[in-house]
This record gives sequence, structure tokens and C-alpha cells, in this order.
Amino acid sequence: MTNTSPEQGKQGQQNQRSQHTAQTPQNEQAPLISLLVPIYNVERYLEECLESARTQTLQNIEIICINDGSTDGSRAIIQTFLDTDPRFRVIDKPNSGYGASMNQGLAAARGDYIGILESDDWLEAEALETMYNAARENDADVVKADFYFYWSVPEERNERFGFVSAETAGVHDPREHTDVFYLKPSIWSAIYRRSFIEENNINFLETPGASYQDAGFNFKVWASTRKVVLIDKAFLHYRQDNEASSINSPGKVYCVCDEYAEMIRFLEARPQDKAELTPILVKMRYDSYMWNYDRLSEELRREWILRMAKDFREEDEAGIIDYALFEPWKVEDRKSIMADPLLFHARQRERTEQGMWGKVKYYYHLGGLPMVMRVAKKKLSRG
Repeated sequence: MTNTSPEQGKQGQQNQRSQHTAQTPQNEQAPLISLLVPIYNVERYLEECLESARTQTLQNIEIICINDGSTDGSRAIIQTFLDTDPRFRVIDKPNSGYGASMNQGLAAARGDYIGILESDDWLEAEALETMYNAARENDADVVKADFYFYWSVPEERNERFGFVSAETAGVHDPREHTDVFYLKPSIWSAIYRRSFIEENNINFLETPGASYQDAGFNFKVWASTRKVVLIDKAFLHYRQDNEASSINSPGKVYCVCDEYAEMIRFLEARPQDKAELTPILVKMRYDSYMWNYDRLSEELRREWILRMAKDFREEDEAGIIDYALFEPWKVEDRKSIMADPLLFHARQRERTEQGMWGKVKYYYHLGGLPMVMRVAKKKLSRG
């Protein structure tokens, strides 16, 4: 992983901006929002995605398509929108991964705010207008809405995630509303003030072929802003039936480690925030590592649990963990992993084989019926 100083990062962004000067329309009113669409071989879904951007009720926007060396029909689809709508722009680049694509998009953006739309997802028409109005009314760095898990096959289906509710909607400081740090990154269901992004040197880790690159960007945003608006509405349809999006492969298992190393680097450069935010980052890493563990194949899980134990022990030895931030069952699981990772893995296999009843018995053993109810309530609230 390459560490970049704030000065190097700003210079890199300036260099990237110079590469796009020729593509930037001149003598035009600056757009209110720049919508970034990273694209790589997604011809099956791309037209629906770009059409949802074109039909936004907020008219004064630019849609920047970052074509990451697609080899299918994606570039031709982009061209049809370029030919018919001057708000569309394209960055054509050799394939170098999601992080590099997003950083070039950030550097090219001209809008007051920046949005992100993944090329297999789609937005409802009023999404950008609603979020932009909330941003201006509250002078907010970030506006965050809820989103839907979306399936188009075997039949169309939407399930709202629950990032925002009636109880949590409103204006917040993430330092006081710390739950936002622990929820699914979902960076594409928000807009971000461009000057805020630039002033805080918020960008993506450029690791070719990597996954989890939304995690580092998301943490940097929450760590830097003191004013975010949460909206109790869902606009983004997050596709679940794109088989090409899976990351369950040996080459990507440890990408999450690179992302957390980048988050640590980010805090090291912000000593005024390090003491307050490091324990939050430690809790985030536990949740991400466990999520990674739960979705891996059996063979990969055995390798991964050993890495988890190593990183958890290092955190404890450094004295940077605050167990008060952890749910009780997570405290027990984390300590079990550090004590004997392979024994923990064996017990997890047994509980999985026993299905839901095995998990209920485990949590009942930890804390009786109240513990079972707390776990159930937490899981339901987080999708």
C-alpha cells in the first residue's frame, strides 16, 4: 500500500484536474451537483443507470462517466448519452480499478456537491433535488438518505435498508451520532460538498482490483464532517442480482486490511482527532472483519480468522480498544478469537450447521433471554 501525504494528495488532485481541462465545458454555469458514475463492463445495466441520471428533476447537474477500460459495449452506451445530452461527460482511462476511477472523477468534478451512482444501480427522479435542497437549507457538508436493496430477477423487489429512520432523521454531528460509523458505507446514497472533500483531502485508496474501497472514503467523510443531514427517504436502488460484483475470491480477502491501514494513516495525519476516533475505528474494524469472515468459503475462513486474531491482539496491546463501544456478545466473540482463533472457528461451524437454533442457544448461554432479544433487535435494525 502506498501512503500519500496531504501535500502529495493535493498535488495529485491538481495534476488530475489538469488532465481533464480539455474536457471541461467553458463559459457555462457551474453545475449544482457532479454525479460520478464509475463504469467497467456493465453493459447489461448501464442504460437504466444513466437514464435515471438523465431524468433527474434537478436539471443543473453534470454526469461524469468514468470508463475504466471497458471491453464490452459500455463505451457505446455512454456515447449515446454524450450525443444527446450535453450534461454528460466521459473520462476514458486504462483499466486501473475503482479507486483510481473515483479519484479522477473527484478531480474532474465542478459541482457545488458531488454524488456517486454505481453503474448497475439506479436513482429515483427526485433524488438529487431533494438532497441538494436539504444541503443548502442546512449548509451541510453531507446529506445522506436511505436506500433499497434491489432485485430485478426473478421478479422486481425492493427492501429498504434502514440506514435512516424517522427517529434518526435530521441534522447531526457524527461525533455525537456515532452509529453512522458502524453502518454499511453506502457512499452512493449521499451527496458531499465538493469544497469539504477537497479541503479534507478525502479520496480513495488506489489499489488495482481491490474491494472495500468505499470503506475508507466513508470513514474519512464521517471523521471530517461536523454537520450531516439524514433524510428519512430512500432513492437509490442498490442492485443485488449482479453476479459480477462478488468479492469472495482469494485475491480480495485481505483488501479490507489495506483499507483499515489507510484509515489509520488518515487519522495519523489528524492528531486533533486521533484519540477520539481511534476507538471508533477499532470497533468498525471488528465489524468489518466479522462481516468478511461470515461471507467467505470454509477454506478462506480458516486463513482469515488467524489474521483477525493477530490484528485484534495488536490493538489490545496498543491500548486503543474501548470495549464499552461493543455489544456484549461481540466482546465475548472478540476475546474468544484472540484466545484461540481455530477453536472459535470450529464452534462457529457447529453453530452454522445447527442453523438459527444453534445461534439462539449460543446467545442464550452468554446472557439469557435478554441477550437473545438484544441480538435480534440489533440485527433487524441493521438489515
